[in-house]
Formats: sequence, structure tokens, C-alpha cells
Amino acid sequence: MIGIDWGTSSFRAWRRDAAGVIRARVDDGPGILEVPAGGFAAALDAAIGPWLDVEAGPVLLCGMVGSRQGWVEAPYLPCPAGPAEIAAALTPIPHRGARLLLVPGLRATDAAGLPDVMRGEETKLIGLLAETDAASGLACLPGTHTKWARIGGGRVLGFATQMTGEVRATLLEHSILGRLAAADAPGSDAAFLRGLQRARQAGGLLHHLFGTRALGLTGALPEDETESYLSGLLIGHEVAAVLAEGAPEGPVHLAGAPALCRRYALALDAFGLAHRLHDPDLALHGLALIARRLTA
Repeated sequence: MIGIDWGTSSFRAWRRDAAGVIRARVDDGPGILEVPAGGFAAALDAAIGPWLDVEAGPVLLCGMVGSRQGWVEAPYLPCPAGPAEIAAALTPIPHRGARLLLVPGLRATDAAGLPDVMRGEETKLIGLLAETDAASGLACLPGTHTKWARIGGGRVLGFATQMTGEVRATLLEHSILGRLAAADAPGSDAAFLRGLQRARQAGGLLHHLFGTRALGLTGALPEDETESYLSGLLIGHEVAAVLAEGAPEGPVHLAGAPALCRRYALALDAFGLAHRLHDPDLALHGLALIARRLTA
């Protein structure tokens, strides 16, 4: 089979044999925003055309390629959902005889009845479900839009998205806080933990954010520590918001880019929460599990 995780700014693909061995992979293809209108077929051929010439099995695609801005829009599947429900809701994409199948994103509602959505992360969660035998649990997938998902009974029960990564980038690039931060400064664990500690104090996020500027102006926060402090502040408020809905019974399952997962692990430690790190290639494992349902 071929598995493809095609996001807004990234393209990753794997060719896996029947024994589960990865025979080839691509990690540097164009994200969907780099593909011109009507150019998805050509972009796919440019990235993995030779694979398609010889692969007889399914080609599963997940991520923003299935969004309104992508190749074909795939409807969101409501939670709870597991491999069986997702496999039954795949959207075919005609492409020169290959068996291209688009994985649907997931849709959930919060306690107030408002919607939340994900695309691509559902395959990581399916892969994670296969790695844990917990009856229930909480998963954290750090990223630009971090997903916190409740899992149990072999299904994704619900989730909540936190825009922490995008807010951090916006503050550093387009707000006055960014003018106080040194460009390309190395990360500082001490400053990150200081931000986490501040997030657990009274005052609220908006007050704490302005406090970052005040600390810098008075010399209490060096320029090369501003980014780390701000990240700790934002992630700390994020974790506190998740805990407000109830602490998990077991460890928080972490999966994502190693550097970002490390920061979330520090935050979970600071809040006294156990955690377990998982393979960052969970998307491939999830796609393989979905593909297996097609031949079961």
C-alpha cells in the first residue's frame, strides 16, 4: 500500500509492503498551498509517480488534501469513529487507474454544542489506538493546531483543538511581543518553565501576555528567552484549559514532532501528569490499519 499525509505546508508519503516494511518514503513534497489550481494530479505524479506505476494496492491520502482547498473535499465523519467507520467513508479519487482513496476528517462537538474538526490527525489517532490497550485515555497531538482527543473502545470519542501554535507564531511575527524576542534564539528550558509557572497564576491569558512585554521592557526577561517564555505561557494555559474538563485517568499519549513533544512533555510534568511518547510516524500506521479494513 501507499500512504500519504498531505497537509497545508507538507507532503509525506510511504510505500509499505505486505509485511509492514517501509520500502520507500518521501518527506519533502509540496503542501497543498504550493499546488496550483487543478494541479494535484500532476503534483502527485511528480512526487511518487514511479510508485503508482507498480503499486496494485490502495493509495490512501489524509490531511488537508481532502479539505475545501484541496484536491477533493471529503465530508467530515462524526465522532465517535474508529477504523471501521473511517474505512466505510473513504472518498475515491479517479487518477490514471490507481486506487486513490481519501480519508475523511472527523467532526466533534464541545460541551456547548459547538463544532470542532480535524483532518489528518484522525489517522494518527487510529495508529495510536492500536498501540494502547487502555479502555480510555487522552491523546495530545502537538502542532500548529494541537488536538486533544479522548479515545476508548478502539474509537476516537471526541476532541478539542487548541490554536496555540498559530497564536504563538502570530504574536512573534505580527505583534509588539515579537519585537522583544531575539531572532533564532536557542530554546531555554528555564524560561519555558518560568512561562508555565506564570500560566498557573491568577490574572488570565491576556494579562499574562502583556506581562511578557512588561518583563522585557524592565529587563526582567532577556530577549533570547522571550520566545521560550511565551511558549511556556501559551502551552501552560492550554494544558490548564484541558484539565478544567477533568484530569485523565492514565498517561497522556503524545505524538508529533520531537522538539514540540518535548515542550509538551515538560508542561505535562509541571502539571503532574504522566505521559507516554509515541512514534511520530503514527499517520502511516493508521493508514495501514484503515487499508487493512478494505481487504478484511
